Amino acid sequence: MDEEYEVIVLGTGLKECILSGLLSVDGIKVLHMDRNDYYGGESTSLNLNQLWKKFRGEEKAPAHLGSSRDYNVDMMPKFMMANGKLVRVLIHTDVTKYLSFKAVDGSYVFVKGKVQKVPATPMEALKSPLMGIFEKRRAGKFFSYVQDYDEKDPKTHNGMDLRRVTTKELIATFGLGEDTIDFIGHAVALHCNDNHLHQPAYDTVMRMKLYAESLARFQGGSPYIYPLYGLGELPQAFARLSAVYGGTYMLNKPECKVEFDEEGKVTGVTSEGETAKCKKVVCDPSYLPNKVRKIGKVARAIAIMSHPIPNTNDSHSVQVILPQKQLGRKSDMYVFCCSYSHNVAPKGKFIAFVSTDAETDNPQTELKPGIDLLGPVDELFFDIYDRYEPVNEPTLDNCFISTSYDATTHFDTTVVDVLNMYKLITGKELDLSVDLNAASAAEE
Repeated sequence: MDEEYEVIVLGTGLKECILSGLLSVDGIKVLHMDRNDYYGGESTSLNLNQLWKKFRGEEKAPAHLGSSRDYNVDMMPKFMMANGKLVRVLIHTDVTKYLSFKAVDGSYVFVKGKVQKVPATPMEALKSPLMGIFEKRRAGKFFSYVQDYDEKDPKTHNGMDLRRVTTKELIATFGLGEDTIDFIGHAVALHCNDNHLHQPAYDTVMRMKLYAESLARFQGGSPYIYPLYGLGELPQAFARLSAVYGGTYMLNKPECKVEFDEEGKVTGVTSEGETAKCKKVVCDPSYLPNKVRKIGKVARAIAIMSHPIPNTNDSHSVQVILPQKQLGRKSDMYVFCCSYSHNVAPKGKFIAFVSTDAETDNPQTELKPGIDLLGPVDELFFDIYDRYEPVNEPTLDNCFISTSYDATTHFDTTVVDVLNMYKLITGKELDLSVDLNAASAAEE
């Protein structure tokens, strides 16, 4: 281990693995270590016995739930937008050859006390029970505008500069109602709060276009895809990729103490009395606790069920977003469901997650609106975890720390963090112009 590396990555969470893969592909010599004896860190994937041990102590899982190894329960479940940045990153590194994806059945939103399919095209708007007849027409016109919008073609702009006009001002020209604005902002553009209404509309319009293009890509009921066997496949795929490029992975390395010189710059990492030298360290918050601050908590519930979520058209995989306003909260709530059709549970079993930014210390009460949508559950686990963000100055100490995973059940915010870190580490933007056909989703 007493070698010199350009970058040492600590922790095999999704963000760290993606960065390690990107750096390896760039020809950078990477050593990747984890204090745990398993891949994935906070974003690991557990079988049934591991899940039981984590939440129920030592007791064994009941036999009626099926074989433990048929479960792959992701601790940070997030769907991928079919044409989104994460898929582009995966294709860029060619890690897609180690993964199989499958389209996600449904994309829903909770509005006025009901679970409804998210309409994202003019056609769907006209069919949607979310809106009355006149609102349907107005929404249809807005969706058409978004679909036709091309920054390079002023004829599609309706006389508006979307880099200056706010989202609120743009939407006002179409006369849309509050609930429509709510589901478009939170369930189509995937914003986590309402700040976007007062920011330039360009970002929201591009997010809506991405949703519609991703939806069209697999002709399914949602714009999302998910790996067969769950996200636990990703860190392992990246470990294989890293090895191809001469990177080194080491699990089960206790301590992983980051060493600094007198000026506070990273010099290496020590584990079991050996020090590997390096110029830069990339890690999750748990490896450098004195360089991060707590920014909040996530409350989540994990359910094992024997049926799909009601009112989702029997979807075997689905996301339901509960916008904050609909619940009288400060942050959105997310429901994620996956099942045996993505090989994450035995036949007939479904895994559901409900997550949100915790506003109290009582996840049971706080998550009730989401849990109420699930119907009867076989088992229910509750969890609350802290979120951290870096407060160090990477230009001074050469430490690049990821932000803890948030409550969202899609990859939007995760990839933004990874791309920002990549730019900080390498000083360049990642080129995401790739052939999207390189990642295909398995057919039924």
